[in-house]
Amino acid sequence: MVLTGTDLYRDIQGDAMAQRSLELAHALVVLQDQAMHSLPPSIRDKARVIHPSTTSRRTLAKTRRHLRVVMVGHLRSEKSPQTLFECARELLADTDILIDHVGGALEAGLAEEARATMRDCPNYRWLGALPHEDVRRRIQRSHVLVHPSRMEGAAHVIIEALCCGTPVLASRVAGNVGMLGEDYRGYFALGDSRGLAHWLRLCRDDLHSNTPVPGLLQTLARQCEARAPLFHPGLERQALQHLCSSLIGPTARGC
Repeated sequence: MVLTGTDLYRDIQGDAMAQRSLELAHALVVLQDQAMHSLPPSIRDKARVIHPSTTSRRTLAKTRRHLRVVMVGHLRSEKSPQTLFECARELLADTDILIDHVGGALEAGLAEEARATMRDCPNYRWLGALPHEDVRRRIQRSHVLVHPSRMEGAAHVIIEALCCGTPVLASRVAGNVGMLGEDYRGYFALGDSRGLAHWLRLCRDDLHSNTPVPGLLQTLARQCEARAPLFHPGLERQALQHLCSSLIGPTARGC
């Protein structure tokens, strides 16, 4: 059984059927390092972390005229898009910080909020759902990926950002910390739009700085580069093969 965000941080907390499924499963797979803490201690010995993977892309040179920011996440409450809407309003006077928001409208009220933010904030664009290849290119071309979610199992967009050299600013929730690491510098408190705006201004200031001392953007980029090898397809494949072999038994291992 593979556990995602709503499984870990909602369903198994109170749903009797979900809890029974945990007991019946021969093996449990979680997708990031913090997830084990959400499992009952009695079943943790049959759980393992297998990081998802993606292909790597080269890191692109980016303009220094403005900071290009992207959020990738459907408009639903778990992704906390309101944090980005409020942040765009905080940054209304910062015309050199441009925000693109990719994601389909899964909740009508949030779609209305996105449209209202676009009307009021020229620095914010809601682009709706886009093809995956287009999304990956936008992440690759951005200076920063913003991920303000309130509930995450293991956000694939974080992996895609890490594997193309785009730093991440993320809410400090277990699913994000499990992907980026305890010592990652780019966290803000859940729902803290002012804190996010502050981080984005610091990233923008880095673009205009000529000092030899590494700023926030460079620090985050180095941390992301160090984390990226965890999400190599070969490691995921190896971990899945080992899991299957352990479940099938010694006879099948020789096949």
